[in-house]
Amino acid sequence: MADKRLTPARPDLAASHLKGQVEATRFAEGQAAAVARGRVALRATPSDDAQQVSELLFGEAVTVYERKDGWAWLQARTDSYVGYARESGLGPSVAADARVIHPLTPLLSAPDVKSPLRDLLPLNALVRRGAQEGNFVQTIGGFLYLRALAPLAEAAPDFVAVAEQFLGAPYVWGGKTFQGLDCSGLIQIALQAANVSCPRDTDMMERALGHAIAPDQIQRGDLVFWKGHMGVMRDAKTLLHANAFYMQVTSEPLDAAIARIATPVTTIKQL
Repeated sequence: MADKRLTPARPDLAASHLKGQVEATRFAEGQAAAVARGRVALRATPSDDAQQVSELLFGEAVTVYERKDGWAWLQARTDSYVGYARESGLGPSVAADARVIHPLTPLLSAPDVKSPLRDLLPLNALVRRGAQEGNFVQTIGGFLYLRALAPLAEAAPDFVAVAEQFLGAPYVWGGKTFQGLDCSGLIQIALQAANVSCPRDTDMMERALGHAIAPDQIQRGDLVFWKGHMGVMRDAKTLLHANAFYMQVTSEPLDAAIARIATPVTTIKQL
């Protein structure tokens, strides 16, 4: 059975490419769009009170299958996640040529550090660079600091170092930014910064990434999985993870985390 998190299908509506695979009252081709705000919540149902299942980042491409009552039912192209987002957070598709490499960077109204803030763009936000003015680059919606951007093909050399920049960031279910993120969100954005394709949720990553190793083989960059939780090793003994116990991204001895977490480690994966 198809994973509902990754399948744009409901009893009343489904993507056209799923004809013959799922039952639905009608099918839609879908329209290309892109995220037009720093971060946009992707929710389980079309309500601001619904659970946030993931987050969409500025410039991220999406396919919209329905627009209704201010909500868009869509599928993210980065990791294929399906959900509902506020239609006001979407705009036209963007031919991005760069991405944000800082955990969070301001989008300013003018190429001046004293100019008003228009938005905050997270790590991996996608932009189309325009004219350069001093230390700033013009893009859709404003100006970004030149050194906060890198070409799409440029990969972070150490994804663990990327994740370490998020120490102290708050724990938020479904989040993927420095303003709040969950355990799998932290790992996903760090791997994406290193140009490593990565699914969204813990169980997906456990199936898709790397190969299993024994506990005595652990080294920096290995992923440790529990049922419903995960983290990355900073070294042979220290785990970095976004967790609900401390409600933030923390670094602690792996042994301490294992002793506290109620369920046993299911797998240790090496990339």
